[in-house]
Amino acid sequence: MSVLPIDSLETPRFCGVPTFMRLPQATSLKDLDAAIVGLPSDSGGPFRTGARFAPNAVRAMSVMLRPINPYRGNINVFEALRVADVGDANVVPGYEMESLERIEQSVSALVEAGIVPFAIGGDHSITLAEIRAVASKHGPVALVHFDSHTDTWDKYFAGKKYSAGTPFRRAVEETIIDPSHSIQIGMRGSLFQKDDISQSIDLGYDVVTTDDVFDMGAKRWRTGLPPASATAGLHLLRHGFRRSVCRPWRPDAGGRRPERA
Repeated sequence: MSVLPIDSLETPRFCGVPTFMRLPQATSLKDLDAAIVGLPSDSGGPFRTGARFAPNAVRAMSVMLRPINPYRGNINVFEALRVADVGDANVVPGYEMESLERIEQSVSALVEAGIVPFAIGGDHSITLAEIRAVASKHGPVALVHFDSHTDTWDKYFAGKKYSAGTPFRRAVEETIIDPSHSIQIGMRGSLFQKDDISQSIDLGYDVVTTDDVFDMGAKRWRTGLPPASATAGLHLLRHGFRRSVCRPWRPDAGGRRPERA
C-alpha cells in the first residue's frame, strides 16, 4: 500500500473519497508510523451536538492542505513517516460509556501496533478513552491541553461523572495522567464556580491562562516530560473562528487567533 497522498496537481481535490489530506485509506496497520483516526462521538457534549460529524468535515476540508511545510526546512512529513487514514471508531450514538469503551478499543489497536494516533473528535470527553489506551501501554502520560475550559469538574447534569466537562479529573483519579508534568493552556472566560481554575491546580496541573499566554508568550514550558498526550479544544480560539462547535457563541472573549494558536 502506498502511503503518499494523492498528487493534487494530477487529480483534482474534488475527486475521490475524502481522507485526511488525501492520504490512503488503510487496509492494514502493518509498517505504519502514525494514523489518522476519527472519533465521532458527541454523547458527552453539554449543549449543541454535531461534533460527531467533525471527523469527516475535517477530512473534506483537509484536501486543501499541501504536504510540504516551508517553515520546517521544506519537510514533506509523508516522505519521512508512513501515515494513513484508518477511518473511524465505531461509536454508540447517545451512549457515553459504551462509546468511550469502543473508542478506547480502536485507539488501543493503534497503540499496541506501535502506531502514533492522531485523533479527530468528537466532544472532549473522548480524550479520556484516548488517554486510557495510551496509558495502558506506556503508563501515566503527561497532558498538554489547549482550551478555554479546564474540563476538570467532578460531575455534570444529574450527577453524571462522564461528560465533556470531566475527563481530566477522571484521568487523574484513574492515575493515567501525571498532573505534575501536565499543563493546561488558554483558560479564560466566565466561570460556573470560583474554583473552576483552582480545581485544576489542586489536582496538580500547571495552568496558564490566556492572559498569561499574552503576557509571557511561549516561554514557560515544563521539561523532562514522560510520554505525552496533546489535546486541543476549539474553544481555545476566539468565537468568530469556531462557529460550528457545541457552544459557538458562548461569550468567552479574548481567545487566540488561529495563526497564533
